[in-house]
Amino acid sequence: MHPSDVGKMAFKGSISNFCYTVMPFILKNTGATYQRMMDRTLGDMIGRNVEAYVDDMVVKSVRVSSHVQNLREFFQTLDKYKLKLPEKCVFGVRVGKFLGFMLTQRGIEMNPEKCAEIFSMRSPVSFKEVQQLAGTMTSLSRFILKVGERSVSFFQCLKGNDRFMWTNECEEAFQKLKNILASPPILIKPVTGLPVYLYLCVTEKALSTVITHEKENEQRPIYFVSWILQVVEVRYQKIEKAAHGKKVK
Repeated sequence: MHPSDVGKMAFKGSISNFCYTVMPFILKNTGATYQRMMDRTLGDMIGRNVEAYVDDMVVKSVRVSSHVQNLREFFQTLDKYKLKLPEKCVFGVRVGKFLGFMLTQRGIEMNPEKCAEIFSMRSPVSFKEVQQLAGTMTSLSRFILKVGERSVSFFQCLKGNDRFMWTNECEEAFQKLKNILASPPILIKPVTGLPVYLYLCVTEKALSTVITHEKENEQRPIYFVSWILQVVEVRYQKIEKAAHGKKVK
């Protein structure tokens, strides 16, 4: 960790405050492209004639009439810093896939290919198939209300069991998941100036939150967050679990 950034990563313990002196594990896995750009300034890269490629970029316009101007500004920025785009570029689309999700005029929608994976799955008969189901659910978690609570039974199949057992509870949760994915919600982007509402759901084994905007007397979801409580967290009182949930991991 750079000495000037140590204080920014401080956290509170039971007896004192602590700081990271090395990069936390989560930050160690940042993309190689961004890590290289952090290590060397753009000016230094240009001076050494180093080519930098930018991937996963979207230029989104609210109105069609302003799209050309937005593209012009985008290309001017690329030209200024000598950045290049890969060949897989498309322009003037109303629907597109970005970072595994679908961007449409209605909002951010679930990738239908991921939904099809779960629809085509049979009821798991092995640990490996449960792991595949859990991985697919993780990629769709921001679209599923209370996904942690719904997947508790799945993860229990993977914990400390020498013998695989797919229970009736697991099968019921699996079928409910398929029903939810038949008509998934459409997420909207946050709008500057509008109030943001946070709702918490606290159960014995999981915490769930949903962040919403209210537009035209209707609350629209921005993001769903859910996680399964660990062994120690399960023993928290409900008020402690609710306070823990406000952190929105």
